[in-house]
Amino acid sequence: MHGRRLATTERIIALTSPDAQEQVERLETWAEKRDTEVAAVTFDESVEDVYNPGEATLGLTLGGDGTFLEGIKRFAPRGVPQMGVNAGTLAFLARVDLDDLESALDEVVHGRATVDSRQMVRAETDGLDTTGINDVMIENVPPENAVDRKVTRLDVFADGEYVGQYEGNGIAVSTPTGSTGISLSAGGPVHLPVGNHTLQIVPLNTHSVGVRPLVVAADTDIEVVTREQASLLVDGGRSNKLLDGESVVRITGAEQQAHVVQTSYDEQFMAATATKLGWGLRGAADGPRELLESETTDQEPGTVERARQVACEAAESVGEPLRELHGRVEDVTYKTDKSDIVTEADHQANRIITTVIENEFPDHSILSEESEYREGSSSYTWVIDPVDGTGNFAHGNPQYSVSIGLISDGEPVMGVVYVPETDELFHAVAGGDAYQGDTRITTTDGDSLNESMLLSGWDPDGEFLTHFYSQTQGVRALGSAALSLCYLASGSADGSWEYGTYPWDVAAGIVIARAAGARITDREGEPYEFTYQTDSRKELLASNGPLHPALLTRVQKSDELLGEN
Repeated sequence: MHGRRLATTERIIALTSPDAQEQVERLETWAEKRDTEVAAVTFDESVEDVYNPGEATLGLTLGGDGTFLEGIKRFAPRGVPQMGVNAGTLAFLARVDLDDLESALDEVVHGRATVDSRQMVRAETDGLDTTGINDVMIENVPPENAVDRKVTRLDVFADGEYVGQYEGNGIAVSTPTGSTGISLSAGGPVHLPVGNHTLQIVPLNTHSVGVRPLVVAADTDIEVVTREQASLLVDGGRSNKLLDGESVVRITGAEQQAHVVQTSYDEQFMAATATKLGWGLRGAADGPRELLESETTDQEPGTVERARQVACEAAESVGEPLRELHGRVEDVTYKTDKSDIVTEADHQANRIITTVIENEFPDHSILSEESEYREGSSSYTWVIDPVDGTGNFAHGNPQYSVSIGLISDGEPVMGVVYVPETDELFHAVAGGDAYQGDTRITTTDGDSLNESMLLSGWDPDGEFLTHFYSQTQGVRALGSAALSLCYLASGSADGSWEYGTYPWDVAAGIVIARAAGARITDREGEPYEFTYQTDSRKELLASNGPLHPALLTRVQKSDELLGEN
């Protein structure tokens, strides 16, 4: 999940302890100023009663790590991102200090926080099937008689391969989030949890010197067979079961992930660990950061470059919800005709993108296909098509894109096009190079029609297809003008024709194509002039450059033939 999506947060569900009334009142005061709803629930109340799947929701825990873990249990299955505020004492997971509550929330709703999708673990045995974010503990059960056996034997298998027998107090199968304390006590490694998707098998007070902690892939199927009675606990006992001898426990990485919100107010993992465990890591906890900041002399990026960064983040942030909705369209309406449809996905993507832009550039104007024009005070205007190729999207076709362009004094100066289904990100700034991700792209250099591949947009009379199909290696219609221009820029095609375009169709794509070396004109060969006009379509002919004369000749010849008829 991308942190920019949090900019559209409509509701906060706060999981609190019964004595957190003062903190809840602070939260409600903050939310009232920002027209955000707050629902506070305690441990003995259900989240289901206040959760609406149709609302953009943030989960907030006010307490210590116990409250945080309870939040994961409730929020993760619903895909709700969660921020942990430490209102307790010793906390490794809830790392926003209570004093920073309002400032951290400001950062979240401005889309400036990040979301780390944490690995979870699933445990299954007879009578229990559950998930956790920390660990699965299988431990010996203390005997009633002091002279009876005080250890347990566990046979462990990984993807069917016998790992060995663990004899001692038991084992823990932990995620990177939950590995710290257990691993430290067992002499194993400490895992940085961010972006880490593994599982770790940790022996607890083993009686064998040859047994060591073992790190495996998150999708490894771990099987534990008990040889004596044992106790199974997930996340400190939030799920638990007493196991008989010869019980089989199956453990693997859970399909669902926990979305943990991180802000600049979070105490960093190593600093938090050092402070709470008394390590005195590197002296002052923030010394290296201060040194780094003092040595940083780079100036802030200019408006257009910063706009590119924000646009890339905004485009990628709508990728996940679009992929979730792709092909599952229940509400389709028609804007003008049967080829011009709009879905709820258009509105959802548009709301995320425009909110991000409004937060970062409040004085800029915004022209979007899916919302009313928003006039700002600066010379910059954003032109957005949240789903270019909605017809493809609605029918489950992967050829749709997110198009975000920036115009300065009437000229396109920045373009970003993102393809959610293939995770392709095209971007450029006028006067610079064009990129796909981090890779520079350029157009082809062929000048022969019979060796070219062309792309066609809306071609109502089949004119372009009729006059070019037999003369080339093919004419393809993608259904997304922005995507056609990007494929021209990256060398996947040699030319592209659009019978009629609106400004949001091409604002981003023409910046990317031009930066890659493309030539873009009308059918008369005059340079394509961008316009904000939305009541009529504007034709566009684009090519790699060398092929353009041949394209113009044939287009104009077809005009003559049509005129004679």
